[in-house]
Amino acid sequence: MKLPSVLYADGIKKGRQVQFGGLNHNLGAADGELWDMRNLTSDYFPLLATRPQRLFYRKLEGTPGGIFSWDGLAWVDGTGFYFKGERRGTVTEGQKTFAALGAYIVIFPDKAWYNTLTGEFGTLEAAWSGSSLTFANGKLYEEDAEANCIQAAGVNWEDYFKAGDAVTIEGCTKHPENNKTPIIREIDGDKLYFYEYIFTLDGEDGVTPYTETGSLTVKRIVPDLLYVCENENRLWGCDKTTIYASKLGDIFNWNVYDGLDTDSYSVDTGSAGSFTGCTSYLGYPIFFKEEHIYKVYGSIPSNFEVMGSATLGVAEGSAGSLAIAGEILFYLSRAGVMAYSGGIPQPVGAAFGTERQKDAVAGSDGLKYYISMRGADGAWRLHVYDAQRGLWHTEDETHATHFARQDGNLYMLTDQGEIWMEGNIQDPPEGVTPEGAVAWMAEFGDFTDDDPNKKGVSKIQIRLELDEGATVEVYLQFDTDGQWQRVNGALGEGVKRSYYLPIIPRRGDHYRMRLQGVGGCRIYSLVREFYSGSELKSTKGRQ
Repeated sequence: MKLPSVLYADGIKKGRQVQFGGLNHNLGAADGELWDMRNLTSDYFPLLATRPQRLFYRKLEGTPGGIFSWDGLAWVDGTGFYFKGERRGTVTEGQKTFAALGAYIVIFPDKAWYNTLTGEFGTLEAAWSGSSLTFANGKLYEEDAEANCIQAAGVNWEDYFKAGDAVTIEGCTKHPENNKTPIIREIDGDKLYFYEYIFTLDGEDGVTPYTETGSLTVKRIVPDLLYVCENENRLWGCDKTTIYASKLGDIFNWNVYDGLDTDSYSVDTGSAGSFTGCTSYLGYPIFFKEEHIYKVYGSIPSNFEVMGSATLGVAEGSAGSLAIAGEILFYLSRAGVMAYSGGIPQPVGAAFGTERQKDAVAGSDGLKYYISMRGADGAWRLHVYDAQRGLWHTEDETHATHFARQDGNLYMLTDQGEIWMEGNIQDPPEGVTPEGAVAWMAEFGDFTDDDPNKKGVSKIQIRLELDEGATVEVYLQFDTDGQWQRVNGALGEGVKRSYYLPIIPRRGDHYRMRLQGVGGCRIYSLVREFYSGSELKSTKGRQ
């Protein structure tokens, strides 16, 4: 009697992973998404790959103050300001804010400047002090003028100021109304000439010269700017409450109000809180508070208009997180990393889950956003956002203090005073040295294989390519018991191939997988063989 054939089935199923995304540190991460990682990159997406080696540029000897790029790499090492590897001037120790206009690099809070063409170094402010200052009649454009001159015998005013500077006069007691900030029109030795009748003189007609005595000063003042940037041939900056703009093309003058298109500019804002950062983006100076963003429209002081919106701005202490990648401005807010394209900022930090970071500093190589920030546990980590693919990857525990992009390469200054070249490096300068073999790790989220029942994994097939001398190890953890079980010996033959790894089956609700190694590695696919069981709990002696 012929019996019907019976289908044979071993119940073994396969789960394939051929596309590896970025970080997803959320409890609801899908099968195979990366819960945690170290030193991975999106460069070879959809492959899972290790980041390229960094190049060591130099070690600073003193306290690292920052790096900046403008026709060459500049940095502050202790009290020294360096440009293209040579010391050019002296500043105070501490963290610096940089900006540039034309050939000038400016350094705050020192209010210092360096000219990249002439090699000159100096301070933005200038001041004369003395005990005697004569207010008198003078000249203006080769014509006699009245009540427009101050004179300090024996002083060469050109050592302090230039025509067009706005200078603040203080210390007048006989005529306190002469304590003001007029604009110098001409300089003639020890005489400064201004517009007529700018001063009050003695006599009934007010044109009789007189001399003020006491503690007198004449100075050119620059605001105490916390944050500064360049936009449309002006320097823009802010203190806690006020936005400032320099005179057009002039980094030295911030108080010139002459009724001209080239004037300086300042405005107070009415919202609560202090400014937390500023930058130039899409042709506009943009200023941030934690709960507001202000954009300055217009091209000249008479039509400058500050428009504010109540939305998430830069978090306090994270002004350095402002950086442009893929033509999008990114920064850290109190709610996480935001992407700003000129309208309403959008959050892009969902990959970090509920964790909140602070004290961020960031840079960009043009397409990727590198951000070093401190987590809730106090630890620093360097993360990278790929603006093209929308993926986050974590590198390591580097605490960066400044970033700068020079000749297409991204430079990173660490809190240890080390300057590294980061990312995909093109035409590195002479003398740099690569770091050692990179240690890396990829921990996947829970695998449930779309099955709420018990299941067991029996084999793993992994196809990868290793650099010469590199190694990989595979670990499994079942039911979040905290015990990582090594699946294999180190894999490392320096070729592209598949490995078939048998596993002692263990029954459980879910399992996790961790890959870790040292050296360059690219993983093309990951196949898991598993069998599905019932909803019964595991019991002693029965896996």
